[in-house]
Amino acid sequence: MRKKVTVVGAGNVGATTAVKLFERGYMDVVLVDIVEDMPQGKALDALESGPVVGSDAQIRGANSYEPTAGSDIVVITSGVARKPGMSRDDLLATNAKIISDVTKQVTRHSPNAILVIVTNPLDAMVYHAFKVSGLPKNRVLGMAGILDTARFRTFLAQELKVSVREVQAYVLGGHGDLMVPLVNYTTVGGVPVGRLLDQATIDRIVKRTQDGGGEIVRLLKTGSAYYAPAAATVEMVDAMLLDQKRILPCAAYLDGEYGIRGLFIGVPVKLGAGGVEQVVELELTSAQKQALQKSADAVRELIGAMERVAA
Repeated sequence: MRKKVTVVGAGNVGATTAVKLFERGYMDVVLVDIVEDMPQGKALDALESGPVVGSDAQIRGANSYEPTAGSDIVVITSGVARKPGMSRDDLLATNAKIISDVTKQVTRHSPNAILVIVTNPLDAMVYHAFKVSGLPKNRVLGMAGILDTARFRTFLAQELKVSVREVQAYVLGGHGDLMVPLVNYTTVGGVPVGRLLDQATIDRIVKRTQDGGGEIVRLLKTGSAYYAPAAATVEMVDAMLLDQKRILPCAAYLDGEYGIRGLFIGVPVKLGAGGVEQVVELELTSAQKQALQKSADAVRELIGAMERVAA
């Protein structure tokens, strides 16, 4: 019997994620959205690609949550997209309500599911879903670190004219301008990046990584990134459903690790069948510790603002 994954939200991120998951072929997918007939149409379109991509899995669209019952993983992408000039803080009130409603519905129908939150502002939304769901901390996590790291690796590979597969890196912290790329853990073919690029070039690439989402928003003008976020989400789903024990940067609940408590923030974790099976603590420099704490403080302020709005 195939695994079952629900994707809530059939916009650009959700629909792209659902199609990529369907193409994996080893899981059935349910795509949910409130817009009548839209998820059904997108799902049917994807299903008809099965003979071409070689997937015998099933994908269906729905406007209600009954078809999602018994999901192993639920990916939540629902929310208002970020627009040019809009800060992540501006998204709080609307998206917090959406996350509340969706989380209650999906956990009612799939009480044993793992929740993967993609909605922005990411770190606040995954915290909100955790509180609303009542699920254990290992079964609620956010997609951000893989995306931020992928951007960092992409820019480094372009600069060095090498395959992205040869670039290994981690980006920690909140999903925003204060994310913390760990340059001292970044290697290219096993060689520390500091031996390949000068500091000014590294600093430029770090800055572009921190502004990666904003750069795409400015280019698109009417939306935000979706191909790379979807790919990052699928990597997380694979790691859990296939019990791969991958070490990947995700927004996970910290209970003292890295000196941070009671927050979801991007850190390396071991992802397997149990969800977040371990938070991996890397040895950080004093500057990195300070930067990570600054990022955590910003997330904490965002959560405070969200709770005031929701009150």
